[in-house]
Amino acid sequence: MKKFAALFCLFAFGLMGAAAAQTYPKFKFDPTWPKQMPHGYFFGQIAGLTTDSRGNIWVISRPRAIVPQLDEPPQEASGVPASSVVEFDAKGNFLRGWGGPFMMSEAERSHFDWPVQEHGIAVDNKDNVWICGNGHDRKTGKDDNQCLKFTTDGKFIMQIGHASQSKGSLDTDNLNHAAWPVYYAPANELFIADGYVNRRVIVFDADTGKFKRMWGAYGKAPDDSVPRTRAYEPAPTQFNLVHGLTISKDGIVYVADRNNNRVQSFTLDGKFLGEGVVAREIPMEGFGTVNSVALSADKDQRFVYVCEGHRQQVRVLDRKTLKEIPQGTFGHVGQYRDMFLGLHVIITDAQGNLYTGDGRDGRVLRFNFAGLGH
Repeated sequence: MKKFAALFCLFAFGLMGAAAAQTYPKFKFDPTWPKQMPHGYFFGQIAGLTTDSRGNIWVISRPRAIVPQLDEPPQEASGVPASSVVEFDAKGNFLRGWGGPFMMSEAERSHFDWPVQEHGIAVDNKDNVWICGNGHDRKTGKDDNQCLKFTTDGKFIMQIGHASQSKGSLDTDNLNHAAWPVYYAPANELFIADGYVNRRVIVFDADTGKFKRMWGAYGKAPDDSVPRTRAYEPAPTQFNLVHGLTISKDGIVYVADRNNNRVQSFTLDGKFLGEGVVAREIPMEGFGTVNSVALSADKDQRFVYVCEGHRQQVRVLDRKTLKEIPQGTFGHVGQYRDMFLGLHVIITDAQGNLYTGDGRDGRVLRFNFAGLGH
C-alpha cells in the first residue's frame, strides 16, 4: 500500500511538473515598426491586417473615423488621412496606399460599392487584394453587403455581393456586414467571416466569385431566428458575431465567435471539430473575448493567438486542445506605445512576429517573437 501511495505521488507530481513546464511563446515589443508614413499620413481605426507572399504587411483602416483638426484642404503639417489600404515592407517602410473616399474620385467609385465602413483585408497568391465592409449609412440607408477585389495598385477587378441587397444568412449572393476575408491558396478559395449581421462562414471561388459552401456554429446551417443570447451555459447553438478566421497549414479553419467568447474549429468543408472558450472568467457582456485569431509560425503551428478585446490582452491557446495557456497572456489597457486601447485585429508573419491593430486610436504594433518560455 505504501509503495502504491508513493508511486501515485510521483505520478501526480510528474503531472504537475509537466503542466508547470508547458511551453508558451514570448514576445518583445518592437518600437521601430512601422516607420513614420510620408505626407503627414495618419491612420483611422485599424480594420484589418494581412501579409502577402513577399512578407509585406497590408493594413486597412477607416480614414473617416479619426479626424483631428485639419486644414482645408488637408496639409502635411496638420495631418492627412491615409488611404484606406496601405502596404508596408517587412522593415515597416511605407510602400504605397490607395482606396477610400479621400483617395478615389466619385468616377472611380461609381464602378463598385466602396464600404461605408471598411473591415478586413486579404491578399491572394496572384497579388490581388480583397477588402470587405461592415457599415450602415444612416443618411442613405446603405448597408455593406459586399466584398471587393483589386489589384495591388488599387485597380478594381470584381465585387461579391451588392450593397443593401442581403436577404439574410442563407443568401448565397450577398454578404451582410462581413468582417474578415481569408484566402486559401491550395483550393484558390476565399473564406469570409460574414459575421456582424449574418452568422456564418461563407466560401467563394477566388477567380469567379461563385458561391461554393457555407456553415454556421457547430457546422450547422445558420439560423437568423435564434436569439443572440449570450451565456456560457447552455452553449449558444448559433454564432453571435463571426469576427475573424484563420486557416492552418493542415487545413483546419479556426473561427473567432467574438460575442460568444469562443473559438471553433472546422474542416475546410465545415465539419465541426472542436471549440475553446476564452477568458471564461469574463462575463458575456460588452466586447467579446475573441476578436480575431492567428497561428504561430512553427512547423506544427502549435499555438493559436487570440486578440481579446474585453481586457485588451493577447491570449494564447494550445492549438490541439484549444485550451488557454495562461503564462502566454500579455498586454493591458493603456495609451503607451506597447499597450492597447481598442485591440481589434491580430496576425502573424512567417517569422512568428505578431502584429496588432487598434480599433480606436489607429495604431499598428509589432511584437517580435522572442522564443519559448516555460
